[in-house]
Amino acid sequence: MQTSSQQLSQWLSEPEGVRLEFKEANQRFDFDKLVNYCVAVANEGGGKIILGVTDQRPRRIVGTKAFEEPGRTEAGLHNRLSHRIPIEELRLPEGRVLIVHVPGRLPGTAWQYQGRYLKRAGDDVAPLGDAELRAMFEETGPDFSAQMCPGAGIADLSPQAIKVFRDRWAQKRRDSRIAAWGDAETLANAELIGEGRVTYAALILLGSHTALGRHLAQAELVFEYRSSEASGPAADREEFREGFMLWQDTLWAKINLRNDRQSYQDDFFRMDLPTFDEVPVREAVLNAVAHRDYRLGGSIFVRQYTKKLEVVSPGGLPAGITPQNILEQQNPRNRRLAEALAKCGLIERSGQGMNLMVESAIRQGKPLPDFAGTDAHQVHLTLEGGVRNPAFVRFMERLGPEVQASLSTADYLALERLQHEQDLPAPLRERLPRLATMGAVEVLGRGKSARYILSEALYAALGSRGTHTRKKGLDHETNKALLLRHLSKQGVRGAALGELRQVLPMLPESTVQTLLGELRSEGRVILEGQRRWARWRVTPTGHA
Repeated sequence: MQTSSQQLSQWLSEPEGVRLEFKEANQRFDFDKLVNYCVAVANEGGGKIILGVTDQRPRRIVGTKAFEEPGRTEAGLHNRLSHRIPIEELRLPEGRVLIVHVPGRLPGTAWQYQGRYLKRAGDDVAPLGDAELRAMFEETGPDFSAQMCPGAGIADLSPQAIKVFRDRWAQKRRDSRIAAWGDAETLANAELIGEGRVTYAALILLGSHTALGRHLAQAELVFEYRSSEASGPAADREEFREGFMLWQDTLWAKINLRNDRQSYQDDFFRMDLPTFDEVPVREAVLNAVAHRDYRLGGSIFVRQYTKKLEVVSPGGLPAGITPQNILEQQNPRNRRLAEALAKCGLIERSGQGMNLMVESAIRQGKPLPDFAGTDAHQVHLTLEGGVRNPAFVRFMERLGPEVQASLSTADYLALERLQHEQDLPAPLRERLPRLATMGAVEVLGRGKSARYILSEALYAALGSRGTHTRKKGLDHETNKALLLRHLSKQGVRGAALGELRQVLPMLPESTVQTLLGELRSEGRVILEGQRRWARWRVTPTGHA
């Protein structure tokens, strides 16, 4: 993402509309106001919010001091809205300009902030009307799970399944009155029936074996256990064709029968980790049941191997969702079904299931959930059970349960990327100062030039204290060597401090001065002259 001066000039000449918003913001701009504008622009299909530019044409650049750390603002927007909204900073001769690149909402969805669905209204924002919201939600076609199933009635639902659903709902709401409802009242309040007819969501959650075979045979999950990936019949196979509330616990018990524990020794402390953790396994199955395409005839398949679990469901990912943005975007395919599952506490409508899978994998030193094999016709999710990094597991244990409970998915992903020495995007970089206060990472340098590495405690857990010392100390000596090499090339002319700062542009002036002071103490450089005429020169014994 890089906006050219020509592109910016073109935007400045265009009329302000639902896709372009210009604000002078000379000194500051309210963050909550920016959040509201992002919501409104996204609901209009996406666009640009440009700060540091006059509002009326002919527009001119006046510069802005708002949001001096765009990366921090970008992370803040992500925290408020759960969407990635890139912010671009342009430093032009006329002044500093910020461009907020707001993506458009996905089909069938609408952005909201604090329960308010907003749209553009002149220079301001306004709530979306009920009719406008309804039209947005119906863009991807009618919700299949909310449709009435012809010929099906309450008698096709399992009383046992309805009781399980009602008890879980009462427990989630902490409301004993819900537990006293009758079956028909429970179903009506959950919007699973209407005028004596039942929705497909009711059949999927609560239907009897006979009813599903008659009305929705594809609402089935097939479990297979395979000791290897060789073709041929599975060692164990079972078909679950009845309401989800009736078999969810049975399926987990079946997987847990062959759930080997992996043991690791840490001094006198022994760790036992399950190959398949219950939380991510249940979330993977829930996602498949809630978001598969029930208009297709295939079944959900859960295949268990000794060290991995595959969940394959018919229909590709919902419109606008990709493996790359699945943590940030939500677009439920079966809205009524998802709402019912949320009522009884089984899923969060905000899409937290995938987050829980990712956090569990990182916390247990396992590979991240993998969507390889996903295409337009199926979602193929693989959960690897093998512990890849026992030392990282020990490190997480040493952080303690309170710290772990306070970590967000972004915190976990930042630690994962640091562990593998990968670049961090802005929303993850903004998590690092907080992780440093927790003792999970260490900071090298100050201000904008600060760098982060995993803490010494992690390298101690890895048995690699020397690696930590090298990572922390190598840059220091390397920077001194770069300064010395530059001065050697300049010879008797020497170099001013400003020129030497260009050699290490990421370091603040005080750090460069400290490095030069160390070189002078070592007798390798000298400082001649004062103030603007001061020059650093290499000594005869200091040539690099």
